[in-house]
Amino acid sequence: MRVSVAGAGLGGLCLAQGLRGAGIEVDVYERDPAITARFQGYRLVLDPVGFEALRSCLPRHWHPLLDAVVSDAYVERLALDAQLNKIGELGPARSGIVVDRQVLRHLLLTGLTVHTGAALTGYDVLDNGRVEARFAHRDPAIADLLVGADGVGSAVRQVLTPQTTPRDTGVRFVIGRTPLTEQFAGLSRAYGGKIVGGGVSLLLGAMRFPVPPRQAAEKLAPEVTLPDIHDYVRWAMILPPNGSLGTLTAQEAALSRMEGWHPDLQALIEQADPDNSTLLSIGVVEPGERWAPGPVTLLGDAIHATSPTGGNGANTALRDADLLGRCLIEAAEGRQDLLSAVDSYERQMFEYGGEAVRHSLAALPAFTPNPDRPEPA
Repeated sequence: MRVSVAGAGLGGLCLAQGLRGAGIEVDVYERDPAITARFQGYRLVLDPVGFEALRSCLPRHWHPLLDAVVSDAYVERLALDAQLNKIGELGPARSGIVVDRQVLRHLLLTGLTVHTGAALTGYDVLDNGRVEARFAHRDPAIADLLVGADGVGSAVRQVLTPQTTPRDTGVRFVIGRTPLTEQFAGLSRAYGGKIVGGGVSLLLGAMRFPVPPRQAAEKLAPEVTLPDIHDYVRWAMILPPNGSLGTLTAQEAALSRMEGWHPDLQALIEQADPDNSTLLSIGVVEPGERWAPGPVTLLGDAIHATSPTGGNGANTALRDADLLGRCLIEAAEGRQDLLSAVDSYERQMFEYGGEAVRHSLAALPAFTPNPDRPEPA
């Protein structure tokens, strides 16, 4: 069996690692010109399902390394005002496993065949049941299965199920990161909740590494090269609906909305890394009708993109990777045919993927500025 994966995000790479470990041939095709062409390094919170899905796809001898570069987090999910006074709660406290996306992505890339500069333009199902993927600047690739793990703007989805399209929620946010100094460690009460003022919401989260990732890899898995990265605070400012930055940089736009805020919060934005601060929009993709069965399927944001306020986007993509990998391994071992394996994956994925999108949308209003809604008291 040979599998082509379009997209070198976390879900596609996790699937590729699981298949590689089972001896299945897999190639990853990434449209970016290089693996490091875009910054992809903010923290993620994994729930037990997502973390176990990740572990099951990785070689066992990497598990100690994975454990060394993640940390446990417990947050109270408080609502605070701009002076850090408590004004309410966002729901029950939560715990989870915190991992840096950039570190995890470099771990998942290790040992895989990844073709960069491979923008998929379409595909054809051949008479023999295999699938030929076409690319803008490289030769076609033939495989038994094509997996579209190519994100919200999925080129695979546009062919497979053109009626399934992204929906813009109208929510915009500025995101960045700042080195975690002793001063900002004092903001721990705000981690996991939201700070409100001036018509915006500010969300904070800490990324603490038990061991610096590069040092951990050198000791525990020398074949893996991880980024030289240190503890930081990830911050995200949610703007009013359809907000924009105008001519300001992301950092300037955030600071312009923080007049009179607590000095530590202003300093947090002032000391952010300007190269890793940007404006993003929140779009979702909701699974619709099932497409006709065949040697093409979708994974992660390509079929169920969630709002980040649900905290389940990466978890659901990793769950996809583990489930699809297990189904394909059964097919490779002759326990079921390929199309039945893909059907089994899709039936389950549509159910929990759709629920993940609905959950994330239900959580969005609690974090979105709304001048007509008073903050909790």
